[in-house]
Amino acid sequence: MKDSRNTAIAEVLKRVKDEGIEMIDFKFMDFPGQWQHFSIPASQLKEDSFEEGFGFDGSSLRGFKRINESDMVIMPDPKTSFIDPFVELKTLSLICDVYEPVTKEKYERCPRNIAQKAEAYLASTGIADVSYFGAEAEFFILDDVRFDTNGHESYYYIDSKEGRWNSGTNEGPNLGYKPRYKEGYFPVPPTDSMNDIRNMMVRHLMNAGVEVETQHHEVATGGQSEIDLRFNSLTKMSDDMLLFKYIVKNTARHYGKTVTFMPKPLFGDNGSGMHTHISLWKDGNPLFYGNKYANLSDTALYFIGGLLKHAPALCAITNPTTNSYKRLVPGYEAPVNLAYSQRNRSAAIRIPLYSSSPKAKRVEYRTPDPSCNPYLAFSAILMAGIDGVINRIDPGDPLDKDLYDLPPEEMKNVPSTPPSLEDALAILERDHSFLLKGDVFTESVINAWIEYKYVREAKEMSLRPHPYEFALYYDV
Repeated sequence: MKDSRNTAIAEVLKRVKDEGIEMIDFKFMDFPGQWQHFSIPASQLKEDSFEEGFGFDGSSLRGFKRINESDMVIMPDPKTSFIDPFVELKTLSLICDVYEPVTKEKYERCPRNIAQKAEAYLASTGIADVSYFGAEAEFFILDDVRFDTNGHESYYYIDSKEGRWNSGTNEGPNLGYKPRYKEGYFPVPPTDSMNDIRNMMVRHLMNAGVEVETQHHEVATGGQSEIDLRFNSLTKMSDDMLLFKYIVKNTARHYGKTVTFMPKPLFGDNGSGMHTHISLWKDGNPLFYGNKYANLSDTALYFIGGLLKHAPALCAITNPTTNSYKRLVPGYEAPVNLAYSQRNRSAAIRIPLYSSSPKAKRVEYRTPDPSCNPYLAFSAILMAGIDGVINRIDPGDPLDKDLYDLPPEEMKNVPSTPPSLEDALAILERDHSFLLKGDVFTESVINAWIEYKYVREAKEMSLRPHPYEFALYYDV
């Protein structure tokens, strides 16, 4: 492992010299899930930089340190280098881990550290030696966004030239090709006006070393899109997801557009999910293929059992915004029903049947959305699945019916996702012991997450009048 790291360090330093790199940019994760960065001249990057790291003020980052204990260190990972296509001076980016400066240990709340611990815990159980994750993050490409909130007003306004609501707008001229509501999946151009932009996003992703499988328009009008990345191991997939968001947003900006990964920016049309495919492997062999339902193994079924048991608590991490629960409502293909099924997209867990190959056998968890911190979300999903395997949790019978058409007497027996972030946080507070195994998450991390999300987000939302309340109640 050390030889591999030394080789990677040497390759980075050689690349800096051979390719005329002028700046080095360090990217690292805050607690809620945003990439942060700072840069140094390339001449300042030395071999010992990868062992000594670079200091920064942790009190300025969301969810990190108090002002009286603010000094922290980032340590660049030499295996994560890529050329940043959006910086004028030629810049090499490196993804970093966050360390405590005194103990030289990885910071407890560093999301990348939690992901690495989850992978180590999986290996320690003997169940598998690698977990693969493949995420399908949906997003909207928009032309205009405005919002404000203060003591006497609150509003948002978003617009897309592709939005069906602009079918009657005088655009001088209006050419008329606007995807119908819930019919954006997926007509050819000119109705799909975002194809060239998505293609450029794919080019930048592949140039940065991220393998892309497909790109397409999504169901909603107004520029909803999806780019699917090839699966990778847990930490690497998390790295890829942050690089994906960075490239997608900056490519859109180059075209004079803006991207949001908010789960539900539009009322009355589909929201954006992040369907997540998971599989476990050991000694190069897939563990989810077997002779049970949908050609699943016992391991896969127990993994599903763990996911379903802990899904309400997982929502606090995989669907971590108040806006997440505007998506998790029936009627918009949202996977609110905690059941599993082959092919059925109205269940929270689907078993894809695109291929009969044992290597392709996987579980698709459809509840998460792209507002999540992927390091934390993927780690929590893995921990729930491991709990299911260790405790041989029976997932119950599959549901292959259309869950939205079930009669009420059947539907009442199907559990569902929590109705709000506040409810999900309360469930996580009661059900998180499975996350503590192997010291992957700690009580301190869980408590900090619940407090941050409740105090900074859920509580703040509950205090503010909503514009629709005026439509309902102004004349009372």
